[in-house]
Amino acid sequence: MHRVRQEDLPHRGSSHWFEGAVHGDTGISSFLFNGQPGSGPGPHRHPYDEIQFIREGRGLYDVNGEVFEAGAGDILVIKAGEVHSYKVIGDANLVQVDVHLSPRFVQENL
Repeated sequence: MHRVRQEDLPHRGSSHWFEGAVHGDTGISSFLFNGQPGSGPGPHRHPYDEIQFIREGRGLYDVNGEVFEAGAGDILVIKAGEVHSYKVIGDANLVQVDVHLSPRFVQENL
């Protein structure tokens, strides 16, 4: 068993980073995203699948050129190699948990 508090995780930009290889040697990693309006990552891709669980707020997403709005309660499954990005829209923060099916983060920024 391994236990860690969110505030003890590395914080970069709008996310706390849980990297499975570092915390319990587990097979997944996760970004705990809490972004202000206008924030969000630019186009990038991963060599593994990613699942985004949107908990609060709204975002404008672009996945392989398909642009759409998603919000609280939506779950997005982004397949390995798909180019994706998103921006927080509206007046509230976007809170989501991005689960990466890899023990380490691997990201190619485009």
